Amino acid sequence: MKQMQEKFAQLSRAFSRREFVAITGAAGLAAVAAPTFAQQQASAGPKTKLGVVGCGGRGKFVMDLFQKHGGYEIVALADYFQDRVDEAGEKYGVPAARRFTGLSGYKRVIDSKPDALAIFTSPYFHPEQAAAAVDAGCHVYLAKPIAVDVPGCQSIEASGKEATAKKLCFLVDFQTRAQPFYQEAVRLVHQGAIGDFVFGEASYQCGRLNIQMPPGTPEARLRNWVFDKALSGDIITEQNIHALDVMSWVHGRPPLHAFGTGARKVRVDVGDCWDTFSLIFQYPDSVGMTFNSRQFEGHGTTEGILCRMFGTKGVLETNYGGNVMIRGENFYRGGNTKQIYVEGASANVAAFHTAIGAGDVSNLTVPPSVQSNLVTLLGRKAAYTGKLVTWEEIRKDTERLDGKLDGLKG
Repeated sequence: MKQMQEKFAQLSRAFSRREFVAITGAAGLAAVAAPTFAQQQASAGPKTKLGVVGCGGRGKFVMDLFQKHGGYEIVALADYFQDRVDEAGEKYGVPAARRFTGLSGYKRVIDSKPDALAIFTSPYFHPEQAAAAVDAGCHVYLAKPIAVDVPGCQSIEASGKEATAKKLCFLVDFQTRAQPFYQEAVRLVHQGAIGDFVFGEASYQCGRLNIQMPPGTPEARLRNWVFDKALSGDIITEQNIHALDVMSWVHGRPPLHAFGTGARKVRVDVGDCWDTFSLIFQYPDSVGMTFNSRQFEGHGTTEGILCRMFGTKGVLETNYGGNVMIRGENFYRGGNTKQIYVEGASANVAAFHTAIGAGDVSNLTVPPSVQSNLVTLLGRKAAYTGKLVTWEEIRKDTERLDGKLDGLKG
């Protein structure tokens, strides 16, 4: 949605555009991450008929990449808001008869029988829409985060397995794990380049986001969904997942537990999301990871999506949109990732097309995306409750966030 584009503008002082980060095991997209965008164009042949649900900022951005790739034909669209679906429909040549609105618009897109469904709606809706797509026999391209609660994560996990069983492709669109410098750096770390892990830190610092519609109506909640706990999962899930996913990728295994705090102190004029989190994640072997985030004005302080892992032989440093490198005994220069926002999504668009054409239904992006999403929920519950919460506890959590959809058209 439009808020996503403004999010990147807020971060532009620290690096070129971002939204992004991480999903899929390093091997999942390694084969398709390296080619340039020009090299990722589709060869002549049948196009994948694509339905798109969610025509806001992120949806429009990735639709452009689908179109530029050349291997897709956008055949149907849905968005709650008529103006958004009409704008996208005019741009991509989708007839008015295949432009759908309302909460159930995604069902009409699926009824039009596309080969694949791309989902860019608020995260609250992802599990239901992905499950319906797989049930109907559609390949799925899913925006991050995958869900706002544990039952939602479990639903995506099940949909990924069902997709594989039905010989369907299911890709989660995180970009960092598709970036070659990140891939190589993490591969080297896993081979022992920094030695044994000692401690680490991750952070996501950015300015506040813009309000899209004056609060007070059900429609305004949807326009301003990034400020709504139930629709977005709060900032630690909707946005901070990118930093926490790099942390999860580096460790491989999940944390043992987390504790910490957070608050809603600065941005209090819209929604109910917090605007800051501060946490400690405890990993095996007495390795602690600190995490902090803010979503309000930093008055010139450093902003960005950062992760550092200190080891007995060196240090891994990653900066989304900046440098990725390893310092120490096994130096790795890496490089600058200033084009990651476009290149990462382009790689995923190409990977999705390649997988469909090759019948590759291994769907390697799903398990790590589920784990990273659960890591955010672990941190969120620890902060909300003020208690230490274990990984086993969060895996068994049954709480479902209430979307409070009364007053919205079906």
